[in-house]
This record gives sequence, structure tokens and C-alpha cells, in this order.
Amino acid sequence: MSNRYADANLKIFSLNSNPELAKEIADRIGVDVGKSSVKRFSDGEVQINIEESIRGCDCYVIQSTSAPVNEHIMELLIMVDALKRASAKTVNIVIPYYGYARQDRKAKPREPITAKLFANLLETAGATRVIALDLHAPQIQGFFDIPIDNLMAVPILTNYFEQKNLNDIVVVSPDHGGVTRARKMADRLKAPIAIIDKRRPKPNVAEVMNIIGNIEGKTAILIDDIIDTAGTITLAANALVENGAADVYACCTHPVLSGPAVERITNSKIKELVVTNSIHLTDDKKVEKIIPLSVGPLLAEAIIRVHEEESVSYLFS
Repeated sequence: MSNRYADANLKIFSLNSNPELAKEIADRIGVDVGKSSVKRFSDGEVQINIEESIRGCDCYVIQSTSAPVNEHIMELLIMVDALKRASAKTVNIVIPYYGYARQDRKAKPREPITAKLFANLLETAGATRVIALDLHAPQIQGFFDIPIDNLMAVPILTNYFEQKNLNDIVVVSPDHGGVTRARKMADRLKAPIAIIDKRRPKPNVAEVMNIIGNIEGKTAILIDDIIDTAGTITLAANALVENGAADVYACCTHPVLSGPAVERITNSKIKELVVTNSIHLTDDKKVEKIIPLSVGPLLAEAIIRVHEEESVSYLFS
């Protein structure tokens, strides 16, 4: 790469969750991915070795805590410990997808708040800062006592739809909790919003009720932060079409896409599902309807701004 980054003290390290994204970020900044290895002992224990000097360096570790979630979390915690013990000046964690984020409060008695536990683990291991992307609940920022930047993918997703020149758009939130996100996209597209009022009898089982807002004859864009089993989003899309929407697109930041998700999307009324590469898409998820966009440029810019002590809030506009 001809454009080398001037400061040799900025180091990018990748673990196993998303090495392609880490490489893209490193290439954009103009550095090489740091030399390290992640191996397993025969009983499955994680062994990490950092194979270059990082004394006095600002290290950035790229790791989404996506499936297998617990493996990726342990890799990250052990890496943070290794960097700290190797005298890194700062240990900055870049988490494009923050696992356990949906367990962010006690919804029922005697439940854990696992999103807070994960934050505690990162801090105890020795993280200096966290850069995240579309946390499931913005309040998770308050679980940390170290600086955290929660970046947004809405501008990237919106940009894609702007270039499609769709007619008569309505942005739809698949539930009440996502209205703020839908409003952010709608403001950028200068479009109205609609909300799907649904009840969820048990986890991962959604039940669509009614649609609040006018969708008749419009191009609906469903927006969510996480699509997991795709039950909610496909039911929502089918309900929109039944109630008179002309076309339905869907988008999300984090394509968890577990279990029957890909099959459900393929068989649904959704024309395209636009996602980001916050989670690595395996080959079985690379289907025609799923359009991946890269968050690499956004994360690279955030890392440079943090490293050069510039404002990160610029990236929200």
C-alpha cells in the first residue's frame, strides 16, 4: 500500500471473528494487520501469542462477538490481557457487533444483565476504550466506566437507498423499540415513518398485530439493528404487502441470521435485505437477496480520529 500511515505506534490486531473487515480497516488506515496468532490447545483452551513488539503502542483490536459468541469473547479477553502485559500504551477494543446486547435489563425476575457483565469483563481485562457500532440499546454505553464511542450505520444504509431512487418511500420500524432508528433514516430520506405494533408471546417468536401509519401504495423500507432468526422482519414484510405496500425492502446493521433466517428471507416478500459486514457473512448466507455494505471506512475513520485526538462526533453527521 503506497499511502502508509505516518505513526508506527498505531497497531491494528485481528482475532477470528472478522479478519476480512480487520484487513480492510488496516488497508484504509495504511498499516499492516499486527502479527499475532490464535491457537487452541487440544482441550479447546485459547492460546494467543503477539509476535511483534507493541511496547508503548496504541493497539486496536477488531473483534465482533458474533457466533460462536463465547469463543470470540474469550479470544478478546485473552488478547486484551496479552496486550496489557506486553506494555501496550492503550488497548482499544473495536466491536462492530456487541454480543449479549439484547440482555441489557431485567425483563423478568431473577434474570442476569449479561451486557453489563461483558462490559465489566472487558474493563477488568484491561481495555482502555471501546468503539462500538449500533449497540442494541444506547444505554449500554453507561455500563462502561471507560470512554466508548457508539457509531451509527444509518448513514451507510440510507446512502444505499438514496442511490436506488425509489418512489414514495415510507420507513417502517418493525416494533416500538426501533422508532428512533427509523426516524433517523426517515429524516435523511425525507420520508414519513410507520410502526408495526406486534406482540411477542415468547423469545424468537413474533406475532404481527397492526400497522400504525400510511403504507398504501408506498415503497416500504424496514429497518432494524439486529436480524436474528428473521421471524419478525419477514412477518412484518408480509403484513406490509397484505396491507397495500407496493414493495418492501429491509435493512439492518447486524446480520446475525441464525437458524431458518436465510430461508425465511429468501421465501419472503422482501425484495432486498441490505446489511453491513459488522458480522462476517458465511458462504451459506451469501444469497441474491442479501446485499452487504462495508462499515470498514467508518471504523477506519473512527480509529484515526481517536488516535489523532480529533472529534468522533463528526462521523454522526
